[in-house]
Parts: sequence; C-alpha cells; structure tokens
Amino acid sequence: MLHRLNPAATLIQRTTTVAPRGHMYYIGLDVHKKTISYCVKDLSGRIQQEGKVGSTRRELDCWMKTLPQPWAVAMEATIFSGWIYDHLLPHATQIKVAHPLMLRAIAAAKKKNDQIDASKIADCLRCDFLPECHMMPAEIRDRRRTLRYRHLLVRQMVQMKNRVSGLLMETGVEYNKQRLHKVSYFRELLSGNEEVDPSIRPLLKLSRETIERCQRTEYALVNSLQRDPMLADRIKRLRMVPGVGPITALTWALEIGDVSRFRTIKQAISYCGLCGDERNSADKAMRMPLSKQRNKHIQRTLVEAAKLAPRQSHELALIYDREKQKGNRNRATLAVARKMVA
Repeated sequence: MLHRLNPAATLIQRTTTVAPRGHMYYIGLDVHKKTISYCVKDLSGRIQQEGKVGSTRRELDCWMKTLPQPWAVAMEATIFSGWIYDHLLPHATQIKVAHPLMLRAIAAAKKKNDQIDASKIADCLRCDFLPECHMMPAEIRDRRRTLRYRHLLVRQMVQMKNRVSGLLMETGVEYNKQRLHKVSYFRELLSGNEEVDPSIRPLLKLSRETIERCQRTEYALVNSLQRDPMLADRIKRLRMVPGVGPITALTWALEIGDVSRFRTIKQAISYCGLCGDERNSADKAMRMPLSKQRNKHIQRTLVEAAKLAPRQSHELALIYDREKQKGNRNRATLAVARKMVA
C-alpha cells in the first residue's frame, strides 16, 4: 500500500498480517540520512509491517499514525539518532538505542540490506538481546554539542598558529617562538621586520584575524556554559577537585552526565578510556594498549588535566612519583587520571 505525502516524498508501507490486540509490538529502525527502514513484529516474531519512511519529522508523524498500539522501538546509534529519539519518545512505550559495535550479528551477516538490518534490530529488541547504550537527556546533549564545537575552534586555532610559524620558517624569518602569538609582538614583527616577505604578509594577517575570531568565539561559548543555571552548581563543586579547571569540569559534567549510571568505579574508568583491553583465553591473560572503545572527549581532557594535577595536590604527586618509578611518565599520568575519576 502506497501513501503519497507530497510529490517529492513518499511513505512506503507493506502490511502482511494483523496481530491480536493487547500485545506489545516491536519496531526495528535502520536509520539513514534520507530514509528510515522499519520492521514491525509482534511478540511471536511475525512481521506486521515493514517498509521505508523519509527521515523528516512530518513523515514520521504520518507513519506513527499507522502503527498498532502499543509499540516499542529500537535503532542503532548514529549521528541522526538524537533528534529521532526525541521525536519518538512521547509516543513510544519504550525506546532504546543500540551500541553499533555490539551489533555483530548485522555486521557479520552474509546477506545485508536495510530491511534485514531493521528486522534483526526488531528481533534483538523483542528477545531482550539489544546491546543498549546510554542516551543523555536532550538538555545535556544540547550543551554538550556546544562544548564539542568549542573544541573544534581550539583545533582550528592551533592549525592557524602552526601555519603562521610555517610561513615564517619557509621564508627564513627569525622570530621569538614564545612571543609569536602575542598581539603586540606580532604587530611589531609585521611592521618592523624587513625579513618578512611581502608575499606572505596578507596570509599572516588573515591567519591572525582567524585566530582572534576563534578566540573570541571560544571565550563566549565557555562563558555561556559556565553561567548556565543547570551547570553552575555542579561546575563549582567539580572545581574543588585538585587539577580540575573550567574546561575539565564542563567536559566531565556534559560527557559523563549522571554518574549513578556507572555501577562501579572500574566502569567509569573504562568509559573514560583510561584502561587497556584484556584478552583472556585458555588460562592466558593478555593486557593490550588503551582501548579504542571509549569516550575520546573525556579521555583527552582527563589526560591533559592529569599532567598538571600533581603540581596542585600532594596526594596526586605521590601517586605520580610511585607509578613513574615502576614504568614511565605516560603510565604515571594514567594513574593520576584514574585517581581523579575515583
């Protein structure tokens, strides 16, 4: 059965059987940029509906009106999952988001397409085998998006500063590395140094303007987050921990969210990427390097904070010195970062 929503977009739906009322219906979604493949199954695993729907709020609203009630839905975590999760949440009895790395059955299948993927996700939800991942509240995700955008600006500033140094080195200009990015020194360098080639002067000015613009934007973003009533009290308490500054406190509050979702400290340390993989088979245990299955944003921030924390805390300094004697500085830094998490 074909429902035409508008000339450019359509909702494709195929109904096979009508399941008895009073049962839960399980829906698997395979989400893509333009379309969403779906499969609706009853408790016994029989397909009730399947098809495709456009990835827009209006088409999802029309699609939900055709669904049998009540229904639970599951989808794989992607860049598009957030807004779909928020849009479906008021209407679904239950909604879950699956960890993509844990859905091995889909990735390893010999025959793979969107419809099969949606069917397997529905089966995982129906049988309670879905590897669910934590979904932050919408208000936390909105603020986290701002913080991650701030990190993008910092990376762009670093790239521009490196580009300025590269232009000066390419043309053989002597400069003070420590003062290069100071406003007054940079102005003097352009106006008073005859070694600066005229061909790179416009590039140097453009790079400097980009750096200053990024700095102003980054400063405004951080200030807006620090003044946010929802975060202000927690940030104040986090900054009482030695080595924790405003960026570390913001990153912890927005990337970790509610710490009660971790049952043990080891789970929190693992989520932060501060421990290695472990492979244990046939009575042989092997420790691997730091796991790639982690939150890279909180990992990077904690490692940077752990490099400075021993200067501000005697307890952390003792941990750093003890671990450094056993191994190297990297091992000691990780030990400090794990202590900060605990």
